[in-house]
Amino acid sequence: MQDIEKFISGFGRFQQQYFNNSESPYGTLRTGQRPGTLLIGCCDSRVDPVLLTGSDPGDIFVVRNIANLVPPCTPTASAGVSSAIEFAVCELEVERVIVLGHAGCGGIRALMAPRPAQRETDFVGQWMRIAEPVAQRVRRDLAHRGSAEQHHACELASILLSLDNLLTYPWLKRRVDEGKLKLHGWYFDLQSGALMAYSPRRQQFLPLVCPLTAREALTA
Repeated sequence: MQDIEKFISGFGRFQQQYFNNSESPYGTLRTGQRPGTLLIGCCDSRVDPVLLTGSDPGDIFVVRNIANLVPPCTPTASAGVSSAIEFAVCELEVERVIVLGHAGCGGIRALMAPRPAQRETDFVGQWMRIAEPVAQRVRRDLAHRGSAEQHHACELASILLSLDNLLTYPWLKRRVDEGKLKLHGWYFDLQSGALMAYSPRRQQFLPLVCPLTAREALTA
């Protein structure tokens, strides 16, 4: 019950902030939404895209699933994720798509170290098969490395897989080719607090926001 009470109190604070203010964004949001960004993130409770980006209501259209995966465009693709992407790109006409991965992803852990199914269903295992090609490549190329390094490599590679899979949707690729849509791959290192972004030119993830310790050293 403490959680429920916390949620209700939290909604009260939200109500006061956004509905007791003549300049609240809900003045215009009541009639519709026009977010400029679609963010595809993980369900992990530690990785809230709105909190991490300091966004206001209406800023980002968020799709969350285990391991921030995008299924390829096939007749059997997950309708939930694919329909949300379709709506954001075709109806809302967002200008950018960000795939946000993170350190310590439980979905990637389940992919890299699968266990026998212990329940009547294995929805997690079925979903994570989207990233199985990435896991196989990491196991092959980093067979001489420890599990932690393999896990990290798979987290990064799965972001790139999702970016590639986005381009299998014809209506999305058209907007990219026309210069109307940009794709970004981000990685939140929740151990250091850093934010990394994939650089196609450098073909690696580079710091977008450095850890606080590194930033403090630069300004000292």
